[in-house]
Order: sequence, then structure tokens, then C-alpha cells
Amino acid sequence: MHHIEIYVGNLKESRRFYTWLLERLGYVLFQDWNEGFSYKKDGFYLVFVQTRAKYIKNKYNRCNIGLNHIAFNCSSKQEVDAIRDELIKMRVTLLYDEKYPHAGGKEHYAVYFEDPDRIKLEVVAME
Repeated sequence: MHHIEIYVGNLKESRRFYTWLLERLGYVLFQDWNEGFSYKKDGFYLVFVQTRAKYIKNKYNRCNIGLNHIAFNCSSKQEVDAIRDELIKMRVTLLYDEKYPHAGGKEHYAVYFEDPDRIKLEVVAME
């Protein structure tokens, strides 16, 4: 993949959230302008753009046609655990936490959570 562009409801809030997450996962700031920003890793980048006011009311819902979730890999199960601990401290909505860390199956070690617009995200251990 080359890049993915995501429209967000509150650029400042999304920037704070994704800066924390993506820098922790080894991404670096790539682009920065008034209406958006992007982070890059290994030739791939994610772009975040402020949704125009006339579209804000539509909100995102992962059960509609379109994107369901984005999954990021990390280096270890310990890193997944550390990210989950920080998400709890930040009061981020965790998904399927009653099945943590195997909500995706016995061999799948991951944490699932929502971004500020309720887009489902996953961080999975690659070990």
C-alpha cells in the first residue's frame, strides 16, 4: 500500500490521539498543513484531514459500507499489553476487552479500541 486518507471530525483531537499511537508504533510525521497531517513508516503513510463542516453531522459508523477497522502490527505481546494499559489510562474505549488478548482467536494477540471518531483500531503482536 502507498497511503490511506481518513477524514476526521476534530483534527486537533485526532492529531493528539494518532501522534501518541503512531509514534509509539514507529511512524514519523510526514506532512503537516492547516487542514491535515500524515505519518509515515516503511514507505506507507496515513493521512488525516479535517472533515468539512457540511459533512460532520454524518458521523462514522464501521457497520455501514466502507472501512471496518485498521490493524497495526507491533513487535511483541508486551508492547500490546503496554499500549492497552495506556489506552485504559487515557480512557479510550476498548472493544472486546472481556476476551483480551485473544478476541481475534487463540493465536491472535491483540487489543481493539476506538479512535476519537469511533473508528475501530487494532494493535496486534507479530511474534
